[in-house]
Amino acid sequence: MFGRLLLVILLSLPMARAWADLPETTRAVIQELFPAATVIEDKLPDFPVYPVYQLQQLLGYAYVSTDFTRIQGFAGKPITMMIGLDTRGRFTGVKVLHHHEPVFLHGLGEEPLTEFVNQYQGNALTDQIIVQASGGSGRNRQGDQVYFDGVSKATVSVLIINDTVLSSALKVARNKLDGFTQAAPTRARQDMYRPLTWPQMLEQGYVQQASISPADVESQIGRPLALYPEDMEPEAGAPFSQLYFAYLNSPMVGRNLLGDDGYRALQARFGENDKVMLVMSRGRYTAVAPDFVPGSSPLRLGARQGQLAVELRDLHWLQGMTTPIADGAPAMATMNLFRMGGNAGYNPGAEIAFHLDVSLPRNHLVVDNARFEIPVHFPEDLFETVEADNGQPARAPVWVGLWQERWWQISLTVMALTLLTVFFARQKSLTRHPALIRRFRWGFLAFTLFFLGFYAQGQLSVVNIYTLFLALWDGFSLDVFLLDPIIFILWSYTFVTLFIWGRGVFCGWLCPFGALQEMVSWLGQKLGLRQIRVPEHWHRQLILLKYPILLGLVGTAFYSLTLAEQLAEVEPFKTSITLYFTRYWPFVAYALALLAAGLFIHKFYCRYLCPLGAGLAVLGRFRIFSWLERVKRCGQPCQHCKNECGINAIRKDGRIDYDECIQCLECVVILRDQTQCVDAIVRNKQQQKQARILATDAATT
Repeated sequence: MFGRLLLVILLSLPMARAWADLPETTRAVIQELFPAATVIEDKLPDFPVYPVYQLQQLLGYAYVSTDFTRIQGFAGKPITMMIGLDTRGRFTGVKVLHHHEPVFLHGLGEEPLTEFVNQYQGNALTDQIIVQASGGSGRNRQGDQVYFDGVSKATVSVLIINDTVLSSALKVARNKLDGFTQAAPTRARQDMYRPLTWPQMLEQGYVQQASISPADVESQIGRPLALYPEDMEPEAGAPFSQLYFAYLNSPMVGRNLLGDDGYRALQARFGENDKVMLVMSRGRYTAVAPDFVPGSSPLRLGARQGQLAVELRDLHWLQGMTTPIADGAPAMATMNLFRMGGNAGYNPGAEIAFHLDVSLPRNHLVVDNARFEIPVHFPEDLFETVEADNGQPARAPVWVGLWQERWWQISLTVMALTLLTVFFARQKSLTRHPALIRRFRWGFLAFTLFFLGFYAQGQLSVVNIYTLFLALWDGFSLDVFLLDPIIFILWSYTFVTLFIWGRGVFCGWLCPFGALQEMVSWLGQKLGLRQIRVPEHWHRQLILLKYPILLGLVGTAFYSLTLAEQLAEVEPFKTSITLYFTRYWPFVAYALALLAAGLFIHKFYCRYLCPLGAGLAVLGRFRIFSWLERVKRCGQPCQHCKNECGINAIRKDGRIDYDECIQCLECVVILRDQTQCVDAIVRNKQQQKQARILATDAATT
């Protein structure tokens, strides 16, 4: 009895010391991650992790994510998490300690964020974790790919979280866990090349090949191929599937397979950190399915190096190419370039295990599956050893994957902006066609609201302005602004056009909430609601309100980013455009009230309250040109354009107030319309009168 009591006392001593050294809040969070823990040691002095024990048995390690990686979030600040990793590389849980993601703080709430990070519990670092923008969570049939249910309105934030969790866990695993050590990193030698034929490349191992016979498939599946509804049985003696692998970063391989011009184009297109694998296949069952989506990861083909999954991402670059350049190369059924990497990285000089997953449907309900492992190890003479970077592979920034994933949205946005630029550049000739101008404007406003706004989430915000100021204050990093490609493209375009046309290009054409207000105003007129015209004196005072609002928000951001994000709710953009009015009722009521005001006062919010418009107006004063034409009679005495200007951006003396103008071009249309412009009407009457006088004089003589 005494011996047992002594044992309990001795075991409790280190536990008591460990609890005493830890802050209570930190201890409580780690205890949640490791419920069975009896001992939590203080952070190690040489490596910032907290060892966690159950009595004398090491359970794993807890750590704060920002001690290992500081990937900046959407608001320009990192997302801080406590992460638990057991001794086998499995996540025991993830807890968010602190973040500044506006969509969670003042939009969706914390619940979707908590639900997302809870998906890590029980999954392993050795899995390939794929975040889906929509759809449920789960594993693939083979169990090595895990699909997380993302948050559709917070895609950027959850991808940053995933990258932070995986990259930090990889550093901990490679330093503290068995089986995760990394072989000496290598890179392709750039001084090695000689012309080779296809047979020579196969013989010397520069192209690795694998052949899967019909007998191999039938042996694993246990059924003859002839019994499947689809014709999966190849001709006699032909392989079921034949695959070829080649590492194109090596000039020896790339130049022989793509030719000199193709290899130079490859180098120009992709960065030096991009590791590119050419995968070719032929036979009845190819490496990628016929319905494979270019730019995505293949479902049939996967890879692991050591214990870690290697991500394969199609580069969508070899369109139309079916045969390598090397003499004697056969025609291929598929040829794909894959970027090799992910959080685990890829070491080209070390062996990698590819696997081909074969799925054969018996009918629409039953599918037979088999997996074939394909070890690939290229000759050592292709590579040279490089200095390791603390065991962490060079990785592409988070934004690179985001841009690749949204390539078609980017392409459509760029085309739309190009069209808008041409339209504005040719406005002098196009404004002679009023019907064309109005159709184009309403069509573009619909595109702005429904595609740029509701679909692509391209609503610029005053938050972006003080994020820029904070980034300049704390140390500028372009990566923060590249996280959302649509926002980045729109900001870049807006910034350039501010110095050409002023703020009106964005406020009048590219702001989704502005487009929504235009449509609400049109609806109010069609319903016959009386349109209120704010008296000139009050209008000139009210348009100044948005400037102190802007100044207050920017100043508050330097004092407290959290408070500034809360005050930024003066913008109804998040409620209306980002969250589709699905939000706590006071926010919805506020946004609807602003739109309701717009039924009676044209673009009420834009004119008097918008801090983003104020910021753009300040920069727009440095525009190079004043494109909107005025003539002598504008304002002296003609007031037609002023009376027709819904936003009241024309002064009584005829001058355009570019700080308020939204570049709708209605005044230019009037100026070029011979039946509307008073100056044109007077000139025509004078010409007619002069013509009558001349005719009379001619008749009398």
